[in-house]
Amino acid sequence: MELIIKAKNINLEYSGKEILNIDNLEIFNYDKIGIVGKNGIGKTTLLKILLGQIKLDTAEIKTYGKISYIPQFEQTKLDDIEDKTILGKLNVHNVTGDNLSGGEETKLKIAKALAENSDAIFADEPTCNLDNESIEYITNTLKYYFGSVVVISHDRYFLDEIVNKIWEIENGKITEYWGNYTQYLEQKEQEKQTHLRKYEQYINEKQRLEKIVNEKLKQAQKLEKSKNKKSTENGGRLAHQKSTGSKEKALHKSAKAIEKRIEELEEISRPIREKQIHFRISGSLEMYNPVPIKSDNLNKKIDNKVIFENAKFKIPIGKKVAIIGANGVGKTTLLKMIVNEEDGIEISPKVQIGYFAQNGYKFEKERNVLDFLKESSDYQVSEIRSMIAMLGLEQNVITRKMQTLSGGEIVKILLCKMLLGKYNVLIMDEPNNYLDIQSIEALEILMKQYKGTIIFVSHDKRLVENVADIIYEIKDNKITEKT
Repeated sequence: MELIIKAKNINLEYSGKEILNIDNLEIFNYDKIGIVGKNGIGKTTLLKILLGQIKLDTAEIKTYGKISYIPQFEQTKLDDIEDKTILGKLNVHNVTGDNLSGGEETKLKIAKALAENSDAIFADEPTCNLDNESIEYITNTLKYYFGSVVVISHDRYFLDEIVNKIWEIENGKITEYWGNYTQYLEQKEQEKQTHLRKYEQYINEKQRLEKIVNEKLKQAQKLEKSKNKKSTENGGRLAHQKSTGSKEKALHKSAKAIEKRIEELEEISRPIREKQIHFRISGSLEMYNPVPIKSDNLNKKIDNKVIFENAKFKIPIGKKVAIIGANGVGKTTLLKMIVNEEDGIEISPKVQIGYFAQNGYKFEKERNVLDFLKESSDYQVSEIRSMIAMLGLEQNVITRKMQTLSGGEIVKILLCKMLLGKYNVLIMDEPNNYLDIQSIEALEILMKQYKGTIIFVSHDKRLVENVADIIYEIKDNKITEKT
């Protein structure tokens, strides 16, 4: 068991807000660690502190061995890669120049890190923009990597396959859970159930004691009335009054003792209730065509490249349909063809499409968030608030202007707007991009509960498995249903 990193006193504040407050941290050569937490919680910052890219006056960082880094946003050049044979395994060929796709850039960064044969690899969203074949390669490579791996990822399948430990960052602290991501969720559920059980025990005991206090006070009040009545009657005896007064005092004393016990009870906070929203489709948007979108002979060329040739597909009403395939096969092209009702695609007249694109988001920067969400929506403000909470946004976000939002917040607001809009078909292109895992899991719930039809593209294997009723794969210019 060899130590790779030992760190102490990682304390970081930004604008008066505590970001990280970690006393001790150790990484060993057998560790495969997944770092999870909400967007903006400090995950990437922690990696950069451990790598020495961010210097803190208080922190003591000792590194034992060589560490390679797969960054999320920094670029890597082809000349930086020592062993270029890895590129072939990632299906990267003839890469020249600077005009690389997001997937190609990610593959170059992965190839550079793997070629360095380091004692540890730190990776920040290494599956971002990768197709399934490349995700499988990097998953298997890191799973059996001889050194330690520390990875930030929103890909639950990837984390399940690779990691043996989860670090959850919350309120500046790290909580460590042994196991992969699914096992982490199981432990979190056990914690939630334990918290609920303790809360119920606390409430029951508090109510039991409060009931005893009330009963004793009622008895004391009854004795007080009896004493007063006796004192006004002829023949009231002083001995009786003294006896009654002693009992009354004893009851008050006992009640005060029990009240003190109530105060000394360990207070258990009420478990946070998960927000829910109940989707509905207005009568004017109800469809009766069992297959509102289909194609029996789809053909498409872009320049001289054939995308579809005599392809066919059908989208049944109310189903959740996933479109998968390698990078560049035409997934986004198919979605755009449906949105634009291009030749070869039949769309029922009652179809109303809501479209979530990968990029090119359009909105008025000065627009208030709540006004933006209420536009073209039949849902109440309370329902809008519920969806915002489900996707991990603070409630005060609705009072802000669109231009003040971060990239991740904009994605969540645009997803909210589409899910709450007057549509009966949603078309979603990589809706999980830029979301933290908790938000992806909430989106998954929302997609499953949605009453209308959804067509979506995603490289997130777990999202596809959990949501899709039908999976179409685009390959060799055809659209084939997977069984």
